[in-house]
Amino acid sequence: MTYMAGMVYLVGAGPGDYRLISMKAVDCLKMADVVVYDRLADDRILRWAPEDAEFIYVGKASSNHTMKQEDINQLLVDKAKEGKCVVRLKGGDPFVFGRGGEEGLLLRENNLPFEIVPGITSAISVPAYAGIPVTHRAVATSFAVVTGHEDPTKGKSNMRWEHLATGVDTLVFLMGVANLPHITGKLIENGRSADTPAAVIRWGTKPEQRTLITTVGKAAEDVAKNGIKPPAIFIVGEVVKLRDSLQWFDNLSQRPLFGKRILVTRARSQASKLTAKLEKLGAEVLEAPAISMADPADNYAALDKAIDHVADYHWLIFTSANGVGRFFARLFKAGKDARALGYAKIAAIGLATAEKLKQYGLVADVIPQEYRAEGVLEALKGKLPPHAKILIPRAEEAREVLPDTLREMGAEVEVAPAYRTICGQVDGEALAAELKEGNIDLVTFTSSSTVKNLVNIIGSAEVLKGVKTACIGPVTADTAKSLGIEPDIIAKEYTIDGLVEAICK
Repeated sequence: MTYMAGMVYLVGAGPGDYRLISMKAVDCLKMADVVVYDRLADDRILRWAPEDAEFIYVGKASSNHTMKQEDINQLLVDKAKEGKCVVRLKGGDPFVFGRGGEEGLLLRENNLPFEIVPGITSAISVPAYAGIPVTHRAVATSFAVVTGHEDPTKGKSNMRWEHLATGVDTLVFLMGVANLPHITGKLIENGRSADTPAAVIRWGTKPEQRTLITTVGKAAEDVAKNGIKPPAIFIVGEVVKLRDSLQWFDNLSQRPLFGKRILVTRARSQASKLTAKLEKLGAEVLEAPAISMADPADNYAALDKAIDHVADYHWLIFTSANGVGRFFARLFKAGKDARALGYAKIAAIGLATAEKLKQYGLVADVIPQEYRAEGVLEALKGKLPPHAKILIPRAEEAREVLPDTLREMGAEVEVAPAYRTICGQVDGEALAAELKEGNIDLVTFTSSSTVKNLVNIIGSAEVLKGVKTACIGPVTADTAKSLGIEPDIIAKEYTIDGLVEAICK
């Protein structure tokens, strides 16, 4: 897709599971200058947008509107007139009770270009996740999607209950939980049997999805009894009976981490790998990027200077995949490529770092068995020439044990900051409340920086008392202990896979 200034994309984000978003929607997000998003759009979708994009939350819950629809419409117009590429991210589909039509009409009135990017509506996807097909041969040949909450300013209802109640096989009501007594009453009054199978599905397609099987006559009472609140859909029809044979999402409860809510504190750009592995095992993952990657304070002065004479080094030691990526970005900027390294040997801490090197056509000469500085030192014994010249492109803040010990061994060591970690943008107050209320079962730490920054974000390590914590290795665990956090889990293999395995055990 080509970037277009002043363009507005009205994008459907899907029903809840962020992986159900379309490829075109992701392409739009990657170009966005401004993202205007709803309550039901999973926050993880936002990571596809540039980090420097402007994010504006306009979510609306029942009787609690962050911004009125008229103001949202005008906001889109104003941002587009500023020449911004705007993504209006809406839960479900923009045109299925998403009010996308109203937004589009005002854009057209102002002669502003826009595109519609359809999304998967909850009307069909949520029943599907519950094992309920909205149509099925010999059971239901028609279905209708109905709003459960009409425009209160209309004065009178446009719902044709006398036709709707019995004229369609399957009825799907969106946003109707609060009005369930009225809806079921009207259905029965207009000929739908009170014994008709029905289901209420809350948080469909997400790990916390819950399905209540009932009947039209008992639905309102059962919902009140079970305390079911929005967001939820109400589905009516004989197809509900098929759930007994077709339910599949519920069977995922057999996965080892099902029902566990796990906090991932990695940088947003790196979180997806850990998140995907945890979700595959049944966990509900909350991402709170405690760190973010930034240019070093010296604006790469030390690294660029080292790259000018990079062929003079006997060894290059990479301590992270981030260091590899940043090093080669500067190497290429200097008009050089991997040939500039000459005969230098390469050491990589960890398999992820070694795999990153392979992207540049390089195979590490040394990968220590223990993925930390001490492991590198052990692996390099007997391999360094006298007065070896060594370059370590790494994070700006890191332990000095590696360069200091190498110098003690007679090497000439140059440490060149390739990046620095800064505190991520997280709502600390809201996150602290989640932790205090016991809504998070486990917090994962993948580096010392994630520990330090999370504590700064939530205000105190005391907030983590009573919450289990998992560390990727002993260095991260030591940092946690120094801040008063006693880790419950420490991975034996200092990798993402090792951390996930330790969590499962």
